[in-house]
Formats: sequence, C-alpha cells, structure tokens
Amino acid sequence: MSKKLLLGVIIILLITNIATLLIWRNEGVNVGDGRKLSSNDEVAIIGNDDISFAQWSDSLRNNYGKKHLRSMIDQAVVQQLAADKGLKISDKVIAREIAMLTTMQGVTSASTYEKLEKQWEEDITYRYQLEMLLTEGTPIPEQEIKNHYNTYGDQYNFTSSMQISHIVVDNMETANKVYQELESGASFKLLAREYSIDESSKAEGGYLGFIYTTSQFFPNGYAEVAENIEEHSYSKPFVADDGVVILYLHRKLPSITFTYEEMKPYIKSELALHKQNQSLDATPLWEEMEIDWLYGEE
Repeated sequence: MSKKLLLGVIIILLITNIATLLIWRNEGVNVGDGRKLSSNDEVAIIGNDDISFAQWSDSLRNNYGKKHLRSMIDQAVVQQLAADKGLKISDKVIAREIAMLTTMQGVTSASTYEKLEKQWEEDITYRYQLEMLLTEGTPIPEQEIKNHYNTYGDQYNFTSSMQISHIVVDNMETANKVYQELESGASFKLLAREYSIDESSKAEGGYLGFIYTTSQFFPNGYAEVAENIEEHSYSKPFVADDGVVILYLHRKLPSITFTYEEMKPYIKSELALHKQNQSLDATPLWEEMEIDWLYGEE
C-alpha cells in the first residue's frame, strides 16, 4: 500500500475512533447542523420505541462501512495508477458528460448545481480512467476504431440545449401586466400558474424542461429570444405562435462536438471493454498495488 493511501485509511480509522470515544464519554459528536449528539440521544422516535445515535452509527458501520471503505480504496487505486501512467481525461469530454447529466435535472439552485457539478466531475474522471486502466493491454485495430467513429460519431456530440419556462397569454395587454408584476418581484412560477393559457405547462409553473435548440419541439422564436437574455432571467413579452409569451431561461448549454482524434482513446477503451466482456470494477487493479485494509485480503 502506498504511503498516501495508508495515511488516508489511518486518518479514517482515527476519526472513527475519536468519534466513538466522544460518543461513549458523552461529549457528543457534531452532526453537521450545529447540534451535538451523544450515544444515548434519540435520532428517531416511533410510537413507544426509539433509535439512539449509537444504534444508528453501529448500523451504518456494519451495513455500509466495508462497502464504502472499499469504494474509497477503489478510487485511490485508480487515481494513483492513472497519475503514474499519465492518464488524463479531456476537459471537453468531462464537459460533455456534465452537460448530458445536467439535462436530466430539474430546476436547481446555483449552490446545489455547483455541488452536483463537482461530484459529477469526480465520478466521470474516475469512470473513464478506470475504463482505460482495465483495457490498456487490449489491442484494438485502428480501422475498427475509425469504423465505430464513422458509424456512431454523432452520438458522442452534445447538441446545444436550453432549460426554459414560459407564460403564454392571449394578448399584449395581459403580457405587459404580467411583466410588470415580474418587475415588482413576483414569482415567475406563480404567475404562470395564474395567467398562462398553456395547459400542458401551467401546473408546473410554465416549466418546459431542457429542449435541444434543433428540436422540432422547440417553439418557434424561442431560441432567438433566449439567446439574448441571461441565465436565470426572463424576457420582455413577444408574439409567438400560440399567443404572447414571456420566456424564462434557467440554463443554456452550448454544443460540444468531437473530432476522430479527440475521441479515439475513449472509443478504443470502450471497444476493448466490450471485447473483454468486462464490467467497470476496479478489483483487478488491486493486484497492481500493495493494499492492506481493515477487512483483510479478499
């Protein structure tokens, strides 16, 4: 085991032991919201029964401790081997993956999205590095990689998308009234529920979700208006096919396209993994390092 990984495991065990000692000395452990809990403190009450902090902690450790520690070691193994072998994941590839994950989200606050984005980047980097490490010894002919790119290359690209909501009304007079209420600080979502004549989105506060800008489902004229407003802001009223619209732009994601050379290493590892009929499991990589852990050899 490397010194860095060994130190990490020691720190985890030390923190766990200190927390346990504090609990049993009734000095309490900070649970993250300013409160301190000791071993006998209740974390849940169900009728005449209760669950103590100690019971909860023991259950978490017994049921998930080994699995979580193993996951941490997997990540450390992949990070160290990838660093040793100079395996870096393109920022562009990471951006594409994050964009795809973003389109699966609903409306999120800036702080929540920042946390999600950080976790996604770590997960994406780990997955691609793991795939490359597992397949580095598997040869794939150049022509096979080219054929795959020529057939499926477009699937690796990301088409520009916008996350939007709208309020649709019958006339400009009503639209201007709604706009003035927005300017006075009213909620876009609540105004959509009150005024919008679009029954398909009204109950959702006018929310339409993420739509590819090239999609036939992107309403006429919306893309041009959205291009000229900032994220997390609304447009002035404009005439559209179904009435007079006020558009809200939650998020704007640009197109991301790749050349063959940019995608070549990732397609190679993808094809190699399929050829090996292997799952994305870091266990085989443990053999490349000396690993001593709490649960012994497996």
